[in-house]
Amino acid sequence: MTAKRWTLTDYASRTHVDVIKLSQRELGTAALDCTVGKRTLRGGLSEGVEIVEVDNGTCQFTILPTRGLSIWKAQIETLPLGWNSPILGPVHPDFVPQEEASGLGFLDGFDELLVRCGLLSNGAPEFDESGQLLYPLHGRVSNRPAHRLEVMCDAETGEITIEGEVDDRRFHCWNLRLSSQLRTRPGERGFRIVDCITNLSARPICAQLLYHVNFGKPLLQEGSQVVTPFQRVVPRDARAAEDIATWDTYQAPREAYSEQCYFCRLTADQHDMTQAMLRNAAGDRGLSMHWNITQLPYFTVWKNTVAEEDGYVTGLEPATNFPNQRSFEETQGRVLQLPPRGSAIFELRLEGHLDATQVDRAAEQISILQENTKPEVLCNPRPEWCGTSSETD
Repeated sequence: MTAKRWTLTDYASRTHVDVIKLSQRELGTAALDCTVGKRTLRGGLSEGVEIVEVDNGTCQFTILPTRGLSIWKAQIETLPLGWNSPILGPVHPDFVPQEEASGLGFLDGFDELLVRCGLLSNGAPEFDESGQLLYPLHGRVSNRPAHRLEVMCDAETGEITIEGEVDDRRFHCWNLRLSSQLRTRPGERGFRIVDCITNLSARPICAQLLYHVNFGKPLLQEGSQVVTPFQRVVPRDARAAEDIATWDTYQAPREAYSEQCYFCRLTADQHDMTQAMLRNAAGDRGLSMHWNITQLPYFTVWKNTVAEEDGYVTGLEPATNFPNQRSFEETQGRVLQLPPRGSAIFELRLEGHLDATQVDRAAEQISILQENTKPEVLCNPRPEWCGTSSETD
């Protein structure tokens, strides 16, 4: 592969590019008018947040190197993706109190389309016997800046890759690195993520990773549906059990709504690939996520259909585990075992569906994955799946 390469940030060589705009001519993508740009936001809680904006001619998305290489928002032709959080973001990590005693500081910066949770823990906050915070909600990686960031473009295929590294470290405790590639090709109706978690330590460690992929209007609305090839669905707690009969459909915004979570195991094809889709009420717009269940074997549906002012949103969340407290997941064997200098790969693809034909085709693909399965929807939480914490997702 012959690739052009631009280094935007490299801590090792003290390289940093504040502003850049790469055009179709510079990228060499002859097929469509593709661009990549980098700039820094100013004002409010976004002060100092660096963003990378990628346009492949069909899909535009914004990467946040300052926030763990999260993806803030995207648009595929006329379909906007993301949600309207009450947080005025993207929020610089300096304004996110990750070590706050409640363990909920993560929520002060939560407004992305796609945010990674981990790397040491990815679920509910956890405390020791004296009440001291052990693990904050959803971990720390989403509030760590990238120390390396590059743009690459394949001269033959036109594929654009944004590659970065983010470290989650504490002296004497853990030393983990996220190496990520966000890839897209001219005209692609979405993008792909290839992540690698590496244990840089000489000691073994247990890690976790969850992709918190969040959608609001217009894709989320009354009558929207999440379509999955599920083997089993379990309500996280008594609150989720109240609406287990409608776990896969959505209500209109409701002021008094209290969040609900459903834990799932999905089926896959002969290559261990699975797919989940969120489609609108009319069935003429949708978004599919594709991943390998040997890498990400667990899936959570988070429903938070509160009033629009309070953050009307759902999360589709493939992960290495369920988002319970880390110690509970460890007792159930749902943690990633990384030997000294060992690593693990994770791949996720997002694909937009822009008409009824595309939505129906995706639904049929999912149906085929499930055709040899007798799916179960359990009415109550399962003790081996559901921890005791009732903290917010």
